[in-house]
Amino acid sequence: MPSRTDPEARIAALRAQCGGPRDGALLRVMLGQVLAAAGRHAAACAELERALAFDAGYSAAWKLLGCARLDAGDAAGAAAAWQRGITTAEARGDVQAAKEMRVFLRRLEAAGN
Repeated sequence: MPSRTDPEARIAALRAQCGGPRDGALLRVMLGQVLAAAGRHAAACAELERALAFDAGYSAAWKLLGCARLDAGDAAGAAAAWQRGITTAEARGDVQAAKEMRVFLRRLEAAGN
C-alpha cells in the first residue's frame, strides 16, 4: 500500500484502479482530491469531471470541481460548478453542501471575480 505522505504513489495507486471494476464516482473524486492536493489542478478538474460523468448528482464532486477550477485560475468555471452544485445539492436535500458552495460563491464575488 502506498504511503499517505507520498502523493505520487497514491496517485499511481488510484490511477491503477481506473477502468477496472472499482472505477466510479468515488474513485475519481478521491483521485481528484489527491491531484489537487499535489498542485495538479488541471488534472484534478479532469478527474472530477469524470466523477460527475459517473454521477452528476454527487454534490461533493461539484464542490471540489469548483475549488479545483478556482485553483487552476478559472474563476468563471468555479462559479459555474458551484452554481450547478447548489442546484444538485438542493434537489438531493444536501443542505450542508449547498451552504458551503453558497459561501464559496459569495467569497468569489466579493473578490471581484
